Amino acid sequence: MIRVSQWNKKYGEKEVFSDVAFELEKKRTLAILGESGCGKSTLLKTIAGLEDPDSGVFLLEGENAFKQAVHQRGVVYMSQEALLFPHLNVAENLGFGLKMRKEKASEIRKKVEAIAEELDISDQLEKYPAALSGGQKQRVNFGRALLTQPKVLLLDEPFASLDSNTRKKMQTLFLECAEKWELTTLFVTHELKEALLVGNHWSIMRNGRLKVFESKADFMADEHSGAREEMHFWTSISQEKRRNEGL
Repeated sequence: MIRVSQWNKKYGEKEVFSDVAFELEKKRTLAILGESGCGKSTLLKTIAGLEDPDSGVFLLEGENAFKQAVHQRGVVYMSQEALLFPHLNVAENLGFGLKMRKEKASEIRKKVEAIAEELDISDQLEKYPAALSGGQKQRVNFGRALLTQPKVLLLDEPFASLDSNTRKKMQTLFLECAEKWELTTLFVTHELKEALLVGNHWSIMRNGRLKVFESKADFMADEHSGAREEMHFWTSISQEKRRNEGL
């Protein structure tokens, strides 16, 4: 589905990322783990066409994506901010992309009601964004993206601003929708557990370099994934608990 190679990006003299390369098949999710400022968000924005790389190759379904207009690539970018239109209600926000494609109003309504049912926001359709919770806003944002049936969905820490319980629900919802809608996704996160949960391919972005792993085991074994520290922490907690129970 997607192939990126030899990608480079600078802001003035500051290198954002260098020699980035990866391939991703259809219906798969590449989790990109990285700390703030490592270049992962800029990478997604260049793939989305919101910014241009300084050099590189971008093939989408075997075709040169740079020869296509951005709005014709079928690549949708979704950030942690829902960015809903405040003057449109939920139904109108969900159907906005379909309206831009000039689909019939009756068809738009049918699709909007169906996705709202799937995302458990059917009772919110007449509300405006200001009346929604953070989780509800992201469901609307996610639904709007799904209705455009993107070839590639780019998720830039989409659940980072949510509380832990809502975040877990949204992660589960993503996995369900990824399977049902056969999504091809790049999912950026700074949380190890989220990367392990949502991905079926894994990578680490560090100091502008992207490292893609052959397997989950290789990803977890890498010193920069944080997996060893995580396992050490929980082992220490378990040992402490056993010691306390033995007193």
